[in-house]
Amino acid sequence: MYTHAFSGFSVDDTERARNFYTRVLGLEVTDGGMQGIITLHLPGGAEVIVYPKGAAHTPASFTVLNLVVPDIDAGVAELSRRGVTFERYEGTEMETDATGVFRRGGPPIAWFSDPAGNVFSLIQDDAGTTAG
Repeated sequence: MYTHAFSGFSVDDTERARNFYTRVLGLEVTDGGMQGIITLHLPGGAEVIVYPKGAAHTPASFTVLNLVVPDIDAGVAELSRRGVTFERYEGTEMETDATGVFRRGGPPIAWFSDPAGNVFSLIQDDAGTTAG
């Protein structure tokens, strides 16, 4: 019945988002074919659309995109070097260490926000425990 599926989320400024996704995260980004929409081309062939909502945008308070890395510490160090600030959930059940990595249960994961305030993560691929 379905030929394929994709996900999407909104931002307040697609050009600012495009710059972050390409220059900071190193993702391939193309125009989505409709006014203001961009497409993220992710490793493994998945695509995600990002659409503009301007002042009506409300950042997602949950993780909208998980980027899988083979080594969480190397990934966090590289993105930190590129200016990414990782979330620190001190005093919660998701408390992270000094580098922003949650290491208690499941694969190590670190959260950060895009320029529109949407939550992204780096998640370590621990022997095939993550999808991808």
